[in-house]
Amino acid sequence: MNIYKSFLLLVPLLGATLLKAQSVRELSSIQVKEAKQAVAVDGGFFYVINNSTISKYSKKTNALVKTWNGENDGIKHLNSGVVIKGKLYCANTNYPEIPMASSLEIFDVNSMEHIGSHSFGIAPHGSLTWVDQKDGSWYAGFAHYGGKEASEGRDVRWTSLVRFDMEWRELESWIFPKNLIALFTPKSNSGGGWGADGSLYCTGHDRPELYVLKLPKSGYTLEHVATIPAPIEGQGIAFDHTAKGTVVLYGIKRSENVVTVSEIK
Repeated sequence: MNIYKSFLLLVPLLGATLLKAQSVRELSSIQVKEAKQAVAVDGGFFYVINNSTISKYSKKTNALVKTWNGENDGIKHLNSGVVIKGKLYCANTNYPEIPMASSLEIFDVNSMEHIGSHSFGIAPHGSLTWVDQKDGSWYAGFAHYGGKEASEGRDVRWTSLVRFDMEWRELESWIFPKNLIALFTPKSNSGGGWGADGSLYCTGHDRPELYVLKLPKSGYTLEHVATIPAPIEGQGIAFDHTAKGTVVLYGIKRSENVVTVSEIK
């Protein structure tokens, strides 16, 4: 094979990393013992999510304000959370049980009381790991896993992004590109959300990376725009949409029980 042909084969791979030169700068890190699954954020607080608990912390002082515990209500595996108009929406699953079942649990951020639930039951797309809203639609990440956690013959390749209307009627869905499936394996897509720049950012289970994606012009596969090193270890992420003129990301390092705050440029 000549050099020109070799270069043509490399172009799609290079494009995923060079098309959009972004970087992540860590602004601060906060030691939080509950930092195991995810973090959500709003104007004054951040919410640390760990399996059965949600802990509300002040952004100004990093002090614990209140904790909600759902263990007695059967909540075993909260995956992520996002704050929208005063409500905290958390993805909840029965992981690692099979068949996979999922729900969306809803909380009032002021009182930290549980105020609602939307059950997906045994969702055909897999296990719900994250949700976000954009342009009047819900977007939800549904995971499939490899190895002994594979469900009914479906492995990580079945992981998908699904768009719903505001009443949770499915509208369309996409799969992840093969190179990201390889990075997710044997786990899956653990977190995601829309940044203020209009890009979709996703994470795997433990890699210190953000995957920048966009919806394709045609077809069914998400377009991988860039991979950005980040001070996180996969898991659930959240954008601080109250930070104007910049893209501020909250994430976690579960091995260190740390919440990180970063700026994407």
